[in-house]
Amino acid sequence: MSDRKEALSISSRRIIAGLIVLLALALAVFDAPGFWNKHVPAFFGLPKSIIKPFRLGLDLQGGTHLVYQADFSHTNVPDQAEAMAGLRDVIERRVNTFGVAEPLVEVNHVGSNWRLIVELAGIRDINQAIKYIGQTPSLEFRELKTGTSTVTGFNAASAKGNIDYNQYFLPALLTGRYFDKAELEFDPNVPNTPIIGIQFSAEGGKLFENMTKRNVGRPIGIFVDGELLSAPNVNEPISGGRAVITGQFTTDYAKALVRNLNSGALPVPIGLLSQQSVEASLGIASLESSLRAALAAFLLVTLFMIIWYRLPGLLAVLALTIYAVITLALFKLVGVTLTTAGIAGFILSVGMAVDANILIFERMKEELSRGKPLQPAMEEGFERAWTSIRDSNVSSLITSAILYWLGTSVVRGFATTLAIGIMVSMFTALTVSRTFLIASLRRNASTTWYLSGFSLRHNQS
Repeated sequence: MSDRKEALSISSRRIIAGLIVLLALALAVFDAPGFWNKHVPAFFGLPKSIIKPFRLGLDLQGGTHLVYQADFSHTNVPDQAEAMAGLRDVIERRVNTFGVAEPLVEVNHVGSNWRLIVELAGIRDINQAIKYIGQTPSLEFRELKTGTSTVTGFNAASAKGNIDYNQYFLPALLTGRYFDKAELEFDPNVPNTPIIGIQFSAEGGKLFENMTKRNVGRPIGIFVDGELLSAPNVNEPISGGRAVITGQFTTDYAKALVRNLNSGALPVPIGLLSQQSVEASLGIASLESSLRAALAAFLLVTLFMIIWYRLPGLLAVLALTIYAVITLALFKLVGVTLTTAGIAGFILSVGMAVDANILIFERMKEELSRGKPLQPAMEEGFERAWTSIRDSNVSSLITSAILYWLGTSVVRGFATTLAIGIMVSMFTALTVSRTFLIASLRRNASTTWYLSGFSLRHNQS
């Protein structure tokens, strides 16, 4: 009876192994390079939208690197970090409009200096980029034109499309010049409901009062940098220069709106410190060098695993190939921006994926040396190696998290690809490799092909 169950287990594992290989082939098509991206979808009658290119960073694709410094010497800003975060959001919206996919815009604080780093991959017109980015954010409160109701119920969190809301509003009379601050508050009558408190200067309060008198029952458009962020309805005339924005929004959305309002209100000048144009030829050279290094590492690992571990090593290489295919597919699906450091993280994770297999095979060898049959030895090898694999990978994931939290953009790219690679390697080592090993079993199989090529042979049926 046990032999029959064992045979069924092996047969089912072989079916699963075949399905894994088919899935890997499908993902390999998804990962395919440029030539296949053009021809594979059409050959299989698939839409081209399923194929997407890898997102390359500035060092691989080329582009523009800009460093700005903020000048707070003429402004009274209680929270400079929050002001810079808001400024970053505004600049990010600008470069998105400029046509840059996934730009890098980050704040860097060195001593008393606040800097804004902007990387625009693929952008060659550096002067136009500088001109477009270097403007100070603007905050405007606008009245709706007569007879217009298009923005009723507007929610910037879900608004999509190419609608130009500027055409529905009159020119602004109330701007960030008259705005003091915005704050996140919570409705005292409805628990855990975020609201946004806004405060105007004395002159701004009078302008806002007149505006609300004219627009009871109608929305007022709040624009930052020409983009409509919110259009709250006026329920009654508001005096005193203080108002509250309510709505069905989350705490995160309310925080972002507060930050954007404050950034639009604060005239934080930014001056260009440095500019650098990265040529595409340099990016291509870096990419080719990285790919050569990855291929060389993979071939060396393949030779070692097959020579040292024989059949398990060969199956581990197959699992490692599937690991690479899955990881690259995730890079595309998640939208990871690949840089030289990111590719280094991926190559390092390949070594860690092999390390898990080595732990398993060494444990399995110990069990075979004690005279256990093949399948129980395999199962025991995986069980005994699991704790070591878990502990080493969890510690590496913690390290990746710390690097991402504290590191700059380059370090974050390395940490991201390393973390993804580690998680996928745990899956392939404990699931794919295990499936392939059990699927390779045959009745009365010799253990010779499951022992190291450089250890004493011990034949056991």
